[in-house]
Amino acid sequence: IREKVLVPSLLAPFLGVAIAFVLILAITWMVARRRPTRVNWFFRRAQLVSGGFVAFTHGTNDAQKTMGIIALALVATGDLGADFERPPLWVIVSAALAMGAGTYAGGWRIIRTLGTRIAKIDPPQGFAAQTACAGILWGTAQYGFPVSTTHTISGSVLGAGAIKGFSAVRWGVAGNILLAWILTIPMAALVGGGMQLVTRVPGGDGIVLVFAGLIATTAFLGRRYETRRLAPAPA
Repeated sequence: IREKVLVPSLLAPFLGVAIAFVLILAITWMVARRRPTRVNWFFRRAQLVSGGFVAFTHGTNDAQKTMGIIALALVATGDLGADFERPPLWVIVSAALAMGAGTYAGGWRIIRTLGTRIAKIDPPQGFAAQTACAGILWGTAQYGFPVSTTHTISGSVLGAGAIKGFSAVRWGVAGNILLAWILTIPMAALVGGGMQLVTRVPGGDGIVLVFAGLIATTAFLGRRYETRRLAPAPA
C-alpha cells in the first residue's frame, strides 16, 4: 500500500508543481518575442487538446479506482471471483456514467476554484498546467498507481501560476486545498470504518442508517453552500 498508493498520492501534487513550472518557464522563453495576442490565440486552441488529454487521463485513473471499489465489493459478496481479469460490463458503464454525471453536476465549483481562485492564469499557463497534470495521470495509470486528479491539477496550477511571482498565487486558498488533501485519506478511512460498523447492525437497519446519514449530510452541505453563495459580499 505504501509504495503503490500512499507515496504516489503524496508525490503527484508536488510533481505537478515542478513540471508545470518548468513547462511554463520553457513556453515563456519560446514566446518572449511574440505578440501576446497571438500567443493567447494559439494557446486557447492548444488548450482544447490539453484539456481533452486531461479528461481522458482523468478517466484512466479515477474511473479505474471506482471500478476497483465496486469489484472489491463484488468479490467480498461472492458475486465475482478473486481471480477476475476485468470487471463486468455493467460496472464499467456505471462508473463511466457516474464520472460524467458527477463532473457535470458538481464540477463547476471546482473549476472556478482552480481557474480563478488559486491564481489568475492565462492560456499559456493553463496549457502548461493541463499538460503537466495529464502527463502525470497518464504515467501513474500505466504503473497502476491511484492518484488524485484534483490534487494533481491543483499542484500544476500552483506551479504554472508561480511564474508571475509568488504573490500571484493566493496561498490561503492553496493552504485550504493542502489541508483538505492531508485530511482526505484518514477521514476516508474513518468514514469507511464507521460505515462498516453501521452495516453490521442486525436486521438490515444498518443499511437504512447509512442511507439516512448520506441524505442528511448531502442536505446539510447543499444548504451550507447555498447560504455561503447568497451571503452578501463584505464591504
